[in-house]
Amino acid sequence: MAEPRTVARPYAEAVFRLADAEHELGRWADMLAALAQVVTDERVRRIIADPNVSDAKVAGLIIAILGGKLSAQAENFVRVLAEAKRLGLAQEIRSQFEALKNEREGLVEAEVVSAFELDAAQTRDLESRLEKRTGRTVKARVSVDRSLIGGKVVLGDKVIDGSARAQLAALETALKA
Repeated sequence: MAEPRTVARPYAEAVFRLADAEHELGRWADMLAALAQVVTDERVRRIIADPNVSDAKVAGLIIAILGGKLSAQAENFVRVLAEAKRLGLAQEIRSQFEALKNEREGLVEAEVVSAFELDAAQTRDLESRLEKRTGRTVKARVSVDRSLIGGKVVLGDKVIDGSARAQLAALETALKA
């Protein structure tokens, strides 16, 4: 069976092309976020999985729950996902769409893990430093892991590990060489 990421990719790319052509990336991001939120609700997930509920009813229910938040094209997208039994991929489709949108807009998200809380000024300073390093606009999502001494930053497929544990491991490797 294929990985969810692989199966979701063509849907995310198709929606991205449509949204980009219509200059509605932000609106589609909002609609996909709303869709992902609805389909991750446990009650909705049970209905989606119920073989006695038709695809059309499932799509209609989701569209009704979202009550006017979807464009006609987004409603059609929900129907396509329901018919293909792919509604469970809504969150992954949203994630991949966001990545494509961010790339188009020259934005990179950084996942920052710190040993302590960062205030707004520290976060802005870190974003500024990362922007100089990457040449792109950086939006940091900060989380705290008190088990770290230092921190780490994940930028796409790059990891900047400033934790004491990583530095000690690097020192150990250098000493063994």
